Amino acid sequence: MTIDLNVDLGEGSPHDAVLMSVASSVNIACGGHAGDMASMDQAIAMALGQGLSLGAHPSFPDRAHFGRRHHADPPPGLADILSEQVEAFNARCQATGASLHHIKPHGALYNQAHQDERFAAAIVEAHPSREVFLYGLPGGELEKAARQAGIPFAGEGFIDRGYQADGSLVARGQEGAVISDPDQAARQALALCHAGTVRTLCVHSDSEDALELLEFVRKRLAREGIAIAPFS
Repeated sequence: MTIDLNVDLGEGSPHDAVLMSVASSVNIACGGHAGDMASMDQAIAMALGQGLSLGAHPSFPDRAHFGRRHHADPPPGLADILSEQVEAFNARCQATGASLHHIKPHGALYNQAHQDERFAAAIVEAHPSREVFLYGLPGGELEKAARQAGIPFAGEGFIDRGYQADGSLVARGQEGAVISDPDQAARQALALCHAGTVRTLCVHSDSEDALELLEFVRKRLAREGIAIAPFS
């Protein structure tokens, strides 16, 4: 069995470089909740130096709340807003001769697209190519919309987040939303791998224990015979 380990980067964490050394793909902020041209260039260069797959990490345009504030309705022009972020990131990739591997929505956008077809539709409309993967929680509206549009969808699981019974994530601020215990994170990672519904596992770079969790989980997966590698 092989699994991809991805990490959200370019969001201001001082640990991006060391986190990359443990991951196999990255999701790089492209101006919505964090990031700018300089931070994208820096993250892309570091990721290419380590042979990682590159992903754009678009968001609601919401730096004040780090893209984690939910919206009752999609903001006007959401598809165009997301497309601008993705195009900006893709341009930086092309400038270095790199290829865009995937898109992974960030924060509230990610969670709302899993449950609400309107947000999912905006993400799919902004998606640049059927050659580019879309990461998201399996079994929800985003996967449904992607498959209907012929976009390759990669189910994603989380090492550092708690789940509800319906497969959605526990909302931040609620008890059990964040996992900081390495052993618990490793058990969850193994369960997700063996469930067969995900191709990639994520840790958030703004988590205080991100590096410890990634290193511990990677070792546990290796011990169980699960290889870490990007996919195509």
